[in-house]
Amino acid sequence: MRMALGEGTAAVVRFFGKHRDPVVVQSLRSAAAATIAYVVALRLSPEAAPLTAPLTALLVVQVTLYATITTGIRRVNSVVAGVVIAIGFSVLVGLTWWSLGLIILASLAVGHLVRVSEFVPEVAISAMLVLGVTRVGDTAWARVLETVIGAAVGLAINLLFAPPVWVEEASESIEGLARRVRQLMLRMGEEAAGRTPVDHATARLHEARRLDHDIVEVDAALKQAEDSLRLNPRVREGLLHRVVLRTGLDTLEICTVVLRVLARSLTDLAKERDPEPLFAPETGAALERLLSEIGDAVVSLAVLVTTDVSVSAESAEGRLATELRGATATRDKLAQLLLEEIQQDAGQWQLHGAVLTEVNRILDELDTEHRSRRLLEELDRCTREERERMPWVTRLRKYLRYAKRLRVPGRNREAVPRRSM
Repeated sequence: MRMALGEGTAAVVRFFGKHRDPVVVQSLRSAAAATIAYVVALRLSPEAAPLTAPLTALLVVQVTLYATITTGIRRVNSVVAGVVIAIGFSVLVGLTWWSLGLIILASLAVGHLVRVSEFVPEVAISAMLVLGVTRVGDTAWARVLETVIGAAVGLAINLLFAPPVWVEEASESIEGLARRVRQLMLRMGEEAAGRTPVDHATARLHEARRLDHDIVEVDAALKQAEDSLRLNPRVREGLLHRVVLRTGLDTLEICTVVLRVLARSLTDLAKERDPEPLFAPETGAALERLLSEIGDAVVSLAVLVTTDVSVSAESAEGRLATELRGATATRDKLAQLLLEEIQQDAGQWQLHGAVLTEVNRILDELDTEHRSRRLLEELDRCTREERERMPWVTRLRKYLRYAKRLRVPGRNREAVPRRSM
């Protein structure tokens, strides 16, 4: 018994010891917000069990800091609207099957009227949840007070204790996608080096198409990470980090699209040449080596865009440049071999040319100069849009930088530029 209890305690300690895990941090924040809201409501609300306060806090705290500032008001409005509707129904009719249907309809209608945008369903959700914990005859003002307490505590938790940063999860998703792309390239290269049955080439084409679903999942993880970086006081250079991750995913997405086209070309070539090999032995070996080198470069790109330590980033960038130089040399050799094959047999010259064009496109997307140019363009665009959308943020940053210069040791009033009289 004691051994089992000790093991259970150790497991709990290990679980909560992972304080850097965003899931654990978010769970602790939610539990803390609900508990604090309940304690405050016990002192201020006349109700014996003011459960509406922790319920509201739990709903409000489930957002990132950026969402708290930009969309938190709409979310709080949706919760408050749902609670008010639930209060009215609990006082008049209570919870029945027909009142549940009416409260859902009324909540959705009110949600559109109060313009809570994407949080319209939360009006109905809040109303149903509150109606479930609200007894007929409860004081309406007490429930409104509890709602305000819960909303205030939830917003305060988000502002005082920054929500977790989901960059690590997004980085793992990007690297996982890059490794799946590499594995597919390796299989395609191995099959291209020998006799490729049509069904095998078709299977690779289906695998390339399934990468689209992986990109959707990675994109969702990246959007969550981007929101967690915005206006987060624990993050420096949040805009740069967001843009690096986003441009990296864009490059991977383009590579997967081109890879799908390459798989289509190899499938068509397999149909045309069946039962003969796709290429001559030397050409097939060159294509296998080229796809292997490109796959390594794809993984190196993913490591580069997900690394925030300067030393590691420089190492990853150097490795990527070396791999791209090797892939470029192999591409040149493959082009010469394909030209010799076409001169001997021009039957499938369109497909041979398509294969070379597609690997060229992937190499161009991975090129460091091309990536740097796209990164700068995206940074300029994001900065310009942010200034136009939130000019107060730009003014606040200028003020903070100015105040920081004033606090630097050794500076005096004479060092600060004065306005001309």
